[in-house]
Amino acid sequence: MTDPSSSDTRNTDAHDRSAWAVFCVFLRLGLTAFGGPVAHLGYFRAELVERRRWLDERAYANLVALCQFMPGPASSQVGMALGLMRAGYAGALAAWVGFTLPSAVLLALLGMGLATGMVNLPAGMVQGLKLAAVAVVAQAVWGMGRSLCEGRERITLMALSAAATLCWPGAMVQLGTLALAAFYGMARWGRHVPAQPPGTAHPLTTLSRRAGLVWLLLGVALLLVLPLAAQAAPGSLWAVADAFYRAGALVFGGGHVVLPLLQAEVVDGGWLGADTFLAGYGAAQAVPGPLFTFATFIGAALPAGQGGWLGALVCTVAIFAAGFCWVLGALPFWQRLQHRPGARAALSGVNAAVVGLLLAALYDPVVTSAIHAPRDVALALAAFVALLHWKAPPWAVVLACALAGGLLGAA
Repeated sequence: MTDPSSSDTRNTDAHDRSAWAVFCVFLRLGLTAFGGPVAHLGYFRAELVERRRWLDERAYANLVALCQFMPGPASSQVGMALGLMRAGYAGALAAWVGFTLPSAVLLALLGMGLATGMVNLPAGMVQGLKLAAVAVVAQAVWGMGRSLCEGRERITLMALSAAATLCWPGAMVQLGTLALAAFYGMARWGRHVPAQPPGTAHPLTTLSRRAGLVWLLLGVALLLVLPLAAQAAPGSLWAVADAFYRAGALVFGGGHVVLPLLQAEVVDGGWLGADTFLAGYGAAQAVPGPLFTFATFIGAALPAGQGGWLGALVCTVAIFAAGFCWVLGALPFWQRLQHRPGARAALSGVNAAVVGLLLAALYDPVVTSAIHAPRDVALALAAFVALLHWKAPPWAVVLACALAGGLLGAA
């Protein structure tokens, strides 16, 4: 039986479309979303699709598919798009700030020397947080698979996508898998999908194509202008902004893939020592929110004149700015493509492949980095059941897993 108070809460939330409300929702996600970009997509789905009903399962999957195709931090781009859908430009900014702020502040403090070890969390609590991520990602795979992988052909696409990603890991293989799934969907179902009137799909954005083109041109313009500013003022924050903007603009695959790009700029360029660089990267794994906030640590740890809070702010804005431009630029075109039969058939294939990518990521790196003993399986299974069948909020499951991991680690 549905809880009337829960229904009332959802109805009230459905009418609260202020940027402040978006900020509060994403701030809570930023405080509790451990486990990397794949886990973040699971947290977003649980909070915004299942609990708050901001959009339906298929619209969310289409949004995830778009962000998988674009360079930049995929989970943060999904968050920006959700904020844009909810409260316009202010909502997109509020979603990014809320989701990024907790980890950015923690890593900025670490970068300025307030911590010399990795983090203060006990190893057992960190392990518990990893196990919570296992449950969150498993729930996302289960729910999205049931709604997006109907029929043996879509299930086969999902399985082939997961197998390809596991056998040949890398961003290019993932993009190729999504592209092949799109071509298959268009060829197999394109003639059988009826045209969809624009009003029947869940609107992801009200931006015009002209506005989208402006954002895309801005993203490209910054790629051209920032190197010129860096050459004109070598050793300044313009050079720092250029390096971090290029890293965020051109990388596919998320935070882990950006590591070698930043290492080449920061360590090889003599801006930061290798030990400090790796210590910050390790700490970034133990805080919630996007892994791209590793850039915040680097900016705060830079030498005097570049580092501190100003350096942290410049690096954080620079590495996320391109992703902001790409997602705002692509959404208006993506929104209109969804109404065409061929595009909808292609999306049907892509959605099945996206579930496969999530399934592969559930195994590696989520399970492989978290499951080491039978008690790990037991805790992850308990968290999964709590999320799926008891409808426990993700933040409560994260907290319970962290506490249980701390107790088990101390035992």
